[in-house]
Amino acid sequence: MANSRPKKVQLLFPKCEASVLPDPSSFFSNHLLSDPLPTNSFFQNFTLGKGDQPEYFHPYLIKPGKSSLSISYPSLLHNSDFFHEVFKSDITISSGSPVDQSSRQQTHQISSFSDLGVNLDFPSSNLRFFLVRGSPFITCSVSCNKITISTGHEFVSFSGNSSCTKYTARLNNNQTWLIYTTSPIKLTKHDNSSIHCRGDFSGLIRIAVLPTSKPDFEPVLDRFSRSYPVSGEADVTKPFTLEYKWEKRGHGDLLMLAHPLHLKLLSKDNESVTVLDKIKYRSIDGDLTGVIGDSWVLKPDTVPVTWHSLKGVKQDSSSREEIISALIKDVIALNSSSPVSSRSYHYGKVIARAARLALIAEEVSYLHVIPAVGNYLKDMIEPWLEGSFGPNSFVYDPKWGGLITAQGARNAREDNGYGIYNNHHYHLGYFLYAIAVLVKIDPLWGKRYRPQAYTLMADYMTLGRECDSGFPRLRCFDVSKLHSWAGGLTAFADGRNQVCPSEAVNAYYSAALLGLAYGDVHLVAAASTIMSLEIHASKMWWQVKEENTMYPKDFTAKNRLVGVLWSTKRDSSLWFGDREWKECRLGQQLLPLIPVSEILFSDVKFVKQLVKWTRPALKRDGVKDGWKGFVYALESVYSKYEALEKVRGLQEFDDGNSRSNLLWWVHSRD
Repeated sequence: MANSRPKKVQLLFPKCEASVLPDPSSFFSNHLLSDPLPTNSFFQNFTLGKGDQPEYFHPYLIKPGKSSLSISYPSLLHNSDFFHEVFKSDITISSGSPVDQSSRQQTHQISSFSDLGVNLDFPSSNLRFFLVRGSPFITCSVSCNKITISTGHEFVSFSGNSSCTKYTARLNNNQTWLIYTTSPIKLTKHDNSSIHCRGDFSGLIRIAVLPTSKPDFEPVLDRFSRSYPVSGEADVTKPFTLEYKWEKRGHGDLLMLAHPLHLKLLSKDNESVTVLDKIKYRSIDGDLTGVIGDSWVLKPDTVPVTWHSLKGVKQDSSSREEIISALIKDVIALNSSSPVSSRSYHYGKVIARAARLALIAEEVSYLHVIPAVGNYLKDMIEPWLEGSFGPNSFVYDPKWGGLITAQGARNAREDNGYGIYNNHHYHLGYFLYAIAVLVKIDPLWGKRYRPQAYTLMADYMTLGRECDSGFPRLRCFDVSKLHSWAGGLTAFADGRNQVCPSEAVNAYYSAALLGLAYGDVHLVAAASTIMSLEIHASKMWWQVKEENTMYPKDFTAKNRLVGVLWSTKRDSSLWFGDREWKECRLGQQLLPLIPVSEILFSDVKFVKQLVKWTRPALKRDGVKDGWKGFVYALESVYSKYEALEKVRGLQEFDDGNSRSNLLWWVHSRD
């Protein structure tokens, strides 16, 4: 495969041909292969395995086949433990007759992609699908070919208008689908499950479901059927501002669908946008609402990025003395010669925990320990940046374009799947936090290692569309859902997933701190904006308030947090534990405990609900102190002194946490 990666990345970190990575040439067009490729995108399933696992495009699940594409307007299956969207092949578009289809082996190719859309080509059948997220229409370009429209159900009726440019198909599952074409096409019902066209057709076909609860929506779809998006970009145009711009073709205004967080953040100053409150499609993420406009402006809350707690440690002498006493012990315990896991995730947590000690020391004005912390961080970080850490190292993968680990390159299970692009923002977020603090402590050290620090940051925080960085644009962050995904290059039936939104917040917070340390205002602004969006998304989709009406009642009644959040599923269980381990669910969405955690859990009413829901789980045998610490940290938000006594009784702490850090948190509560 051709490789145009910049030499500077390969010079900083050695090039590696990883044996565990899939070959992207199976699904990407040749002209895309020389550029960095997405590894956590909304269409990732289309690039893995057989490429036939569905992905969610709001409001449709899309599943490619051999020279065909199936569309599902999914129903929701739910119980008190999980709920998910069920894929059923409501409408399938293909070329030729069913006999022809069975003999074809050619599958799809990705001919182009953007922040908000992807184009799928079926070269053997002259079909191109413009799949843009949030479009109520699926748009297909056909070049001189016969078309078959089929269903996994049955057509109970099928009719067209006099000009043969609009057809209505009613299915036996109570769905109604509208079919629009840019030029006349003669479609006839062949049997109960298929519709064929007579003669070859060239032009556009647009298909949309008519929500059963909104029969008066059909004239609206008619009105907007002639304007279609082919791609969409999302740009941080200024601090705490994200702008969507769609490339549209055809005639008239563009109709798109907004999920609830879009609506919450949609700027009231955007006069070119009109919200159609009565136009609703169902979605696992909440109702999707119609919005007219070629561009949107989203404005998340302004979130301050600070090294220390937002309100400061309480200045009574006993609080300060207790923190200093713990701080001295934690700093004495630092020993760079002691064995530390070579796995990048755990190593990152260990060095970030140490970096917290330096900032806590600043906050309580006990500066004597900072040089010792700085020396420890240098000893621990430099081998990773210089490639001299024997058991493991960062290496550059030219196939997809990213920093993976030497261990992960050889074994997909090592480093929690980091070698197959799992959890990159989690791992690197911890490394960047420690590096940012060290740069703050020792600017000369920071000057020496700035290229390496920025390379780590660029792996998941590249904003530019040029390929000079050697990394894809925003590897993990989904600019449509407004949060990150962690799943990497693994095909999942439920799409992308993320467990720990708080670690995603930490990743962008740490990038912003790196910007602060280096005086890079552009990095601070971009990372802070993405961090704010991640916080908004966590509060909307992971935090399940008792009064929540977005999720099914049985799930909401039993859960205060989602365990694993998938594109098409919400699960109460975790990757490593039972769904009744509620303290783990809480801990995984609070760690690491840092200043911005105050904003992530700023809703005191919800925090009370969450702690009350979690507390019974602490009575189980075998619950570890490390997880208890996070529960007590949230309890201190509204019951400081009761929580403080519990913290004092802890004997162990999470590997990214410490007694000093917990005491700092509690003593900085009101």
